Amino acid sequence: MNRRTRRTILIVAAVLVTLAVAIFLRSKAPPEAARLLPESDGIIYVDLKPIRTFFPKNLKPPDRVPDYKQFVDATGVDWEQDLDQVAIALHRMKDPKGPNGPVAYSMVLEGKLTSKRLNDWLESMATSRETYAGKTIYNITSQDRTVRVAQIGYDMLAVSNTPTSEQIHSIIDRHRAAALPFSGSSLLERHYHEVPLLSLVWGVGQLALPFSESGAISILGLKLPLEDNSTIVASVAPALPVPGLIRVRVEEIAASDQVATSQAAALSQLVILAKQISLPLADGPVNSGFKELVKTAQVTQQRDRVVVMATIPVSAIAEAAQSEATPPVSSGQVTDASK
Repeated sequence: MNRRTRRTILIVAAVLVTLAVAIFLRSKAPPEAARLLPESDGIIYVDLKPIRTFFPKNLKPPDRVPDYKQFVDATGVDWEQDLDQVAIALHRMKDPKGPNGPVAYSMVLEGKLTSKRLNDWLESMATSRETYAGKTIYNITSQDRTVRVAQIGYDMLAVSNTPTSEQIHSIIDRHRAAALPFSGSSLLERHYHEVPLLSLVWGVGQLALPFSESGAISILGLKLPLEDNSTIVASVAPALPVPGLIRVRVEEIAASDQVATSQAAALSQLVILAKQISLPLADGPVNSGFKELVKTAQVTQQRDRVVVMATIPVSAIAEAAQSEATPPVSSGQVTDASK
């Protein structure tokens, strides 16, 4: 083999190795929509494409509220069908009583989101426009806030309601460097490796911010033994290797081992209370799913980590969705099976 042939083989081998390494690194990286998010206090990601497979194909969509129906008619975009992935950044506001409340949002939406009708709608709704790095940012006034929207890719929208344009500028900048597999916020760099593999829904950081009330976390009137600045890693993923089950996992990183011990005890009491509350609930798809979830719920602690874990059958999720979408049959209705 002559020198020229050897050199060619070495160059080809080096290129193949480089491509293999790049593919491997990208497989370990967070989803692109999440990597584009700006620096934030929390991140939530939802992959809707596999989630839709849980539901029957003939599932009737819920009735649309008038405002949403008007949006769909005007743009041709139906979030229920056209949105594939959504990544949301949570930004804590210095003034929780301001226009944004305790938290503002920046989002990257991915799916079938490109159309002239959508651009025309944005043009008609915008009170002003800004051009940044070759992208048009539409400024839309909503409830004393400015919502900024930009088409950053063929199938991607960036949306932010933060007080300044810094966050949407950051999303556009990150999109220009999206080929780098580990580009992303410092929050992702610190915690994404803790998200279970194949998670359909996950979140990292101060995820309780939207439920914050005077520093405490309250959901449906129930105060949880968590602080709104608690670092949480939450996920919803297949309960491998068991087929047909979904595992819900919420992990809190406490300030110390002692705090974790106290949190674990308080959460264990809440789980016991939830199990007692579920017992007298009437049978039905929604209640059955809730019962299954709390029945399998367990609280564990390891040093400064507190983990709450539960499972629910995929069939229970599908049945609950079907029951919510199917209107009840009144006594005056008669079903004719022959028709």
